[in-house]
Amino acid sequence: MKNNIQTYPFSAIVGQEDMKKALILNIINPRLNGVLIRGEKGTAKSTAVRALADILPGREEQDCMFSCDPNEPGLWCEKCKDAFKEGNVKIRKGKMRVINLPVGATEDRVVGTLDIEHAIKKGEKKFEPGILAEANRNILYVDEVNLLDDHVVDVLLDAAAMGVNSIEREGISYAHPSKFVLIGTMNPEEGDLRPQLIDRFGLVVDVYGEKDTSLRTEVIKRRLGFEDDPSKFVKEYEEEQTKLSKQIDDAKKLLDKVVYSESCLRLAAEIAIKMGVDGHRADITLIKTSITHAAYMGRTKVEKEDIIAAAKLSLPHRMRRQPFEEGIIDFDEINSLIKKAIL
Repeated sequence: MKNNIQTYPFSAIVGQEDMKKALILNIINPRLNGVLIRGEKGTAKSTAVRALADILPGREEQDCMFSCDPNEPGLWCEKCKDAFKEGNVKIRKGKMRVINLPVGATEDRVVGTLDIEHAIKKGEKKFEPGILAEANRNILYVDEVNLLDDHVVDVLLDAAAMGVNSIEREGISYAHPSKFVLIGTMNPEEGDLRPQLIDRFGLVVDVYGEKDTSLRTEVIKRRLGFEDDPSKFVKEYEEEQTKLSKQIDDAKKLLDKVVYSESCLRLAAEIAIKMGVDGHRADITLIKTSITHAAYMGRTKVEKEDIIAAAKLSLPHRMRRQPFEEGIIDFDEINSLIKKAIL
């Protein structure tokens, strides 16, 4: 067996279609507010997230620690704003990355720190960046997110929602851009997240081990093939990886061109009411996910199949239920509602 640190190809993962789709949709549209993947150990959760690295799209970024977007001056850090005023903007080619957050990370390690002594002596702010600085415009991956300190989870979700990380110490404050896709994985057997925190994830997917003998056989075959000769295995999936990466890049360019009708909004509201979901976040996420799914499929108009796909990913974790009761969607009922609708 050869020793190789190459990543298992995303396109080589057998089954788990909902998980793969949820991850891809969040790459296409970071405004979906991330995805939580729940499932028993050994169901390719971590493998899938780490495999994203090879299919993430390229981009332009400014030459700063936050990789600021040249096309979004309203979200530039202080260094980039100063560089623009001085006519000294430097743009480099970059790529979206997967940033890992260790489960034992402290709040200071996550948000960064301010050197108070330096500020008092020199009269200027000195910021030591944390993980949220590195996460800007990238994917922030938290394995075993349910074991993370609740306060740290709150900080992550607040930064993800606002797109900004703010630090204040001893009356001194500092803020920097921190727009990222939050991906959490967890095994429910080791404890759950608070319902309020689960709701903050745009999409949630529950994954299980494959029950089909042929699929399980293929899982074994591919994994052993990868471990035996990683380079050869990865090369076999190069074409599929390239094709998927291009599909994602095309979808990102198409996203702003996708349109939806007033009927789509009414249908989303009707589904949410019928399914008994809490709050309005479900309806809004359902529409945003439908738009993103349409772009992924290469279309510029939301269709019924997009709403079906979006409902499966954005509603189950928001359904009102009693303690210990699972959120299970009656898709026959949703299909009936959609079939009657005129979009």
